[in-house]
Amino acid sequence: MKFFVDTADTAEIKALAASGLLDGVTTNPSLIAKSGRKILDVIAEICEIVDGPVSAEVAATDYDGMMREAAVLRAIAHNVTVKLPLTPDGLRACRMLSGEGVMTNVTLCFSAAQAILAAKAGATFVSPFVGRLDDIGQDGMELIDEIVTIYDNYEDFDTQVLVASVRNPIHVTAAAKIGAHVVTLPPNVLRMLYAHPLTDKGLAAFMADWAATGQTIA
Repeated sequence: MKFFVDTADTAEIKALAASGLLDGVTTNPSLIAKSGRKILDVIAEICEIVDGPVSAEVAATDYDGMMREAAVLRAIAHNVTVKLPLTPDGLRACRMLSGEGVMTNVTLCFSAAQAILAAKAGATFVSPFVGRLDDIGQDGMELIDEIVTIYDNYEDFDTQVLVASVRNPIHVTAAAKIGAHVVTLPPNVLRMLYAHPLTDKGLAAFMADWAATGQTIA
């Protein structure tokens, strides 16, 4: 499973990339707005930090506007993934861009039927939002299971399932058990994966026992 981080905070991205566990980055208009910076500057800096896919989302909602903005975004770096909404115009743009060899991420997916359309449009990634489904009383992970099962039925579907709106480590392990290709995590959730009280307790005991020996290794 690939780990992407969902943020436009370049300081956070640098820190997480140093771990060697980061495979890519996703951004959206809300995250760019939160950064307080210009989108082209943010995406360019992220692409210098991370070799993997970096999702940059169009702001236009019509096909021609999406294509104009996609041309600007894709020119930033080779690893830019153009992020498009799951709408008729978004899918049309996805088909055109994918045909030109551009990586695409179709976002705001909330049903298996929508995911089928994204795959038929040639999307590199489709982003189902599990947390937002959980928020309205639906089971977000059930959607992931449905999409993975459907995609596995068709050899010509190359679209990767990118689990988005992840709220906790349980979402991550559930997605891995189902066989999702990618999860994109807020930085705080990614750091939660490290944490376990028994790890902390065990390390403290080892260090206390080692200190009692009076030895050093280097």
